[in-house]
Amino acid sequence: MNHERFLSLFIRHERELAGLARVMVPSWDAADDVLQESSVVMWRKIDQLQADEEFLNWAKVIVRFEALKHRRKLSRDRLVLSDELVSLIASEDIEQPCEHVADRRSAVQECLSEFSFEHRQLLLSSYRYTGGAAELAEQTGVSANSVYKKLGRLRSKLRSCVDRRLSLGIKSV
Repeated sequence: MNHERFLSLFIRHERELAGLARVMVPSWDAADDVLQESSVVMWRKIDQLQADEEFLNWAKVIVRFEALKHRRKLSRDRLVLSDELVSLIASEDIEQPCEHVADRRSAVQECLSEFSFEHRQLLLSSYRYTGGAAELAEQTGVSANSVYKKLGRLRSKLRSCVDRRLSLGIKSV
């Protein structure tokens, strides 16, 4: 496989690989580090890859090993999940078909579009700020408890919408 083809495939699947890394390590910074180290390993082992169709599973295995290596460095931290649990999560993700991820992403986007601008902003901002609901509460001038409750209701509504769309097989147009 040539380097241009590798770069094309890596860029196409980068979000999914980053998601896998994020599941396996405790922070986005750690996930970025794992993805960067994984890309270097992939680049070195590019000759192992025979077909484009093999890329995603091949890359996921490399990301998984790099994440486990990173986790060993963090093993002294009490808040890190056990290697067995992380391996179980990673193996389920590797076996999960890409279409399922794409369908779920599409369902989330469609469901989010059904929310008011204010509710959509609240849902999304809860993932953008590191301070969480307390920071959001301070910015909006309401109590943190109110923000927690409202986010809980909105997330429940979003989850129900996504589950409904996926169970009915509704695709975005």
